[in-house]
Amino acid sequence: MCYEVASSIVVAMSTISARTRSRTPSPAAPGPARSRARLDWRLRFGLLSLIWGFSFLLIKVGTEGYAPFQVTLGRLVFGTAVLAATMAVKRERLPRGTRLWGHMAVAAFLLNALPFSLFAYAELTIPSTLAGICNATSPLWGMALSLVALSEDRPTRVRVAGLGLGFLGVLTVLGVWQGFHGLDATGTAMALLASLSYPVGWIYVRRTLAGTGNSHLSMTGGQLLLATVQLAVVTPLFAGVPGHFPLVPLLAVAALGALGTGLAVLIQYGLVAEVGPTTAQMVTYFIPVIATAAGVAILGESLRWTTPVGAVIVLAGAALTQVRGKGA
Repeated sequence: MCYEVASSIVVAMSTISARTRSRTPSPAAPGPARSRARLDWRLRFGLLSLIWGFSFLLIKVGTEGYAPFQVTLGRLVFGTAVLAATMAVKRERLPRGTRLWGHMAVAAFLLNALPFSLFAYAELTIPSTLAGICNATSPLWGMALSLVALSEDRPTRVRVAGLGLGFLGVLTVLGVWQGFHGLDATGTAMALLASLSYPVGWIYVRRTLAGTGNSHLSMTGGQLLLATVQLAVVTPLFAGVPGHFPLVPLLAVAALGALGTGLAVLIQYGLVAEVGPTTAQMVTYFIPVIATAAGVAILGESLRWTTPVGAVIVLAGAALTQVRGKGA
C-alpha cells in the first residue's frame, strides 16, 4: 500500500537527488560490486512486492488485537524508528524551516496518517484481499486528478481509455450488477478513500516540496515523524491505551511498521536510483496479486469470481493510465 507514498516523494524530488549527487562525490566502487548490485535489483523488487503485498494481511491481524488507530500509531512508530536509525548511520539531519515543516505536516496527513488509518478501519469489515485491490486504484485516481491539477499532464485517448477500463474493473470487483451483495459499503468506501488520499498527497508534495534541497531520506523521515505525532495525539482520544498486548497482533504491527513502512521505503529509493521510477513502480501490479493470495491462503478469506477478474481489469486500466506520449 505504501508504494504511492514512496514513489510520490521520489518522483517529486528526483531533481534534488541529482543535484546532491553532483555536489557530493562518492568513491568509485569496484566493477564487480557494481555488476552484482545491478543484477541484485530483481531480488529487491521481489522482496518489495512481498512486503507491500503482505501489508494488508498484517493490518488484518493487527486489528484482531488492537483498535485501528492503535495499529496505525504502532506502524508509524516502528517505521519512523527504522528511518531514524538509517539517518543516524548516514549522519543525515532533519529538514529545517517552519514553512517546510508545515507543508510536510500536510503531506504526512495525506500520505501516511489518513490512508493508514482508513485501511485499518476498513479491514474491520472487509477482507484484506478487497483492501489490496482497492489500493490498486491509486494510479487511476492519480491520473484523473492530475488531468485537473497538473497542467503539464495532458490526457491522451489511451490514458482516458485506461481510466475508464480501470473503474469498470472496480465495478466488477464490487459486483455492482448484484447490488454490492455481501460487501460492507462503509469499509469498501474507506479503502477507496484511502487509495484516493495517496495521489492527492502526491500532487500536494509535487506542488510544495519539490526543489527544497533536502534528501529523500531526511524528508521522508521528517514526514513519518510528523505522522507519528499526529496519531499520538488522536489515538488516546478515540482509542485509549491498550489494556493488554496480544503477542501475535503486536508482532504483525511491528512487521507492518518496520518492514512495510520503514524498510520498504528504503528499498524503493534504491530501486528508483538504480533502475528508474518507471521500472520501480511496476511493483504496483504485483501488490494486489500477493495481497489476494496471502488473504486466501493464510487467512482463509473467501474469493468470488468477480474479485480476481475485476482486479485484472483494474490493473490493465492502471497500466494504460501510465502510458506516455500520443494516444492512438
